[in-house]
Amino acid sequence: MMNPMEEVKALIENKLPNSTVHVSDLTGTMDHLDIIVANDIFIGKSLIDQHQIIMDILKESLKEKVHAVKIKTMNMEKYNKKFSKGV
Repeated sequence: MMNPMEEVKALIENKLPNSTVHVSDLTGTMDHLDIIVANDIFIGKSLIDQHQIIMDILKESLKEKVHAVKIKTMNMEKYNKKFSKGV
């Protein structure tokens, strides 16, 4: 059985192929998650629209398990520049 962090990562990767996804636990309880998603689908979209894409993927399956999420979205070029030294 997957923990919520693994479940979030798998959900996003399944819905947004070719994404780079990092999910970490903010509080140690695995119900407050920090999510980073890089995908070129975000190019030309507002930050609100980018985050809405992620929330639409997560909302149904995680509403009972996850209480809070911190989302950071970016395109692959920005991701590669920002995280080329590792996350």
